[in-house]
Amino acid sequence: MGTYRMCMCFTRRFKDTEAAPPQDVIDAFNMYSEGGPRMTAEQLRRFLTEVRGQGGATLEEAEGVVQKLLLSKRHDRDTLSLDDFHRYLFSADLNPPMDYKVLCFVWTLTAPVKLIKCFKSIKEHAFSTSHYPVVITLEDHLSPDLHAKVAEMVTETFGEMLFYPEYECLKEFPTPEDLKDKIIISTKPPKEYYYEDKMSSSQKGNNSYDDVWGKEPTVLIADQEDDKTDSDASENNQDDNDDDDRDAFEEPELRTSGAPDYKRLIAIHAGKPKGGLREALKVELDKVRRLSLSEQALEKATKSHGTDVVRFTQKNFLRIYPKGTRVNSSNYKPMIGWMHGAQMVAFNMQGYGRSLWLMHGMFRSNGGCGYVKKPDFLMNEGQVFDPKANLPVKKTLKVKVYMGDGWRLDFKKTYFDLCSPPDFYARVGIAGVRADETMKETKKIQDNWTPVWDEEFTFPLTVPELALLRVEVHEYDMPEKDDFAGQTCLPVSELKSGIRAVPLFDRKGKKLNSVTLLMRFVFV
Repeated sequence: MGTYRMCMCFTRRFKDTEAAPPQDVIDAFNMYSEGGPRMTAEQLRRFLTEVRGQGGATLEEAEGVVQKLLLSKRHDRDTLSLDDFHRYLFSADLNPPMDYKVLCFVWTLTAPVKLIKCFKSIKEHAFSTSHYPVVITLEDHLSPDLHAKVAEMVTETFGEMLFYPEYECLKEFPTPEDLKDKIIISTKPPKEYYYEDKMSSSQKGNNSYDDVWGKEPTVLIADQEDDKTDSDASENNQDDNDDDDRDAFEEPELRTSGAPDYKRLIAIHAGKPKGGLREALKVELDKVRRLSLSEQALEKATKSHGTDVVRFTQKNFLRIYPKGTRVNSSNYKPMIGWMHGAQMVAFNMQGYGRSLWLMHGMFRSNGGCGYVKKPDFLMNEGQVFDPKANLPVKKTLKVKVYMGDGWRLDFKKTYFDLCSPPDFYARVGIAGVRADETMKETKKIQDNWTPVWDEEFTFPLTVPELALLRVEVHEYDMPEKDDFAGQTCLPVSELKSGIRAVPLFDRKGKKLNSVTLLMRFVFV
């Protein structure tokens, strides 16, 4: 019995209730227990094979599940009751929605750290979770003598772990599978340094925050947080303005440089050709390079050159980064980068919110190893994918939200409401290409720590390979902003069909200890 104080004068009592198994769970139990009161290990094995799609499920595996469920009951029975079967389906450990492992990170605002200390830490932890390659991106503002020093530090620290090409540029980049347990350096190749006093005072003063990430193609520079100007120069005009750009692969006045050894270590060459957007997205047959664009530069590029961006990423690397005016560490929507083939979509990892949840969801794929294989259609050179095209529905996902539990174990009794148990509702939707994006909402269940919604939603998907299932739970507060009660984001391509236990996470992406939803996924 839960007691809540009202107006300091009287109290209200609410009965703590345990939600009964949903009808779909009862029906599945009755079918596979053949109408009996208990389910044997062999009957559970049949359920695992026929309903959960575990074609290779063995009797030994089913017996292991039974033993885990009955471990705390201290009796000699080796069969499951309906409640045991319900507990099994509601266990995120025994019945997860997809095959993934939980990766833990600590995200903080960073203070300056010595470079050698960073390198040594990377070497120690680079492959603790995954053997796929680690790319180190260096923001290079070094003098020639420091280039030589960094080259020495890199080679001495990483040794044979370091991958670098035999020749200055690669014609085709190796696959992540080929580069397991390798460290890769990505940065702008140093040019021979020239005397800075040749630069005008106006050039010296142009040190915006975004410049730290490398200059963008000049046609894309204009847009900042609140567009400083609404007019955009034509590509021809921008090409003319580049004539005096020292960064446009011109030959400057030279002085002695220690850069060659450093340059040889760079596997992914960053930089931009001289000229406008079309030149920046040009695919060179004999060279692999990396182009960096801010979030707003990418948005402008995809509006007029969307398929060119996709074509560029079929051979080259595209790196997207947050605009410099995001001083509060907020983030942008990553989908626009992913659907255009961008391999590196950089985030403010301390900037919690829905955009970061999408990133978590995307990289739960592939076992959480940090690499997700591009869908084949993004690599089709014969028919370049156009994210704006009107496409037919390829697959339909039906999602049923039965119930939720665990909040009373993870939160104080008065966390959501001082005067009564919480009024939970769930939001379920899709993040993906524009045609697939949607968000739907269940009814609100009043005064109940174990809400039963029992609602189903249908999502037609034109590009299921890029779709992410978004799930959020909130507590309804009529006079105030609703309280957040948990979230998760899952790649649709890796969802397991059937009734599944879906664990929820907090705002920062940390898994809540007990909060779980019971859901069903059906693909049509």
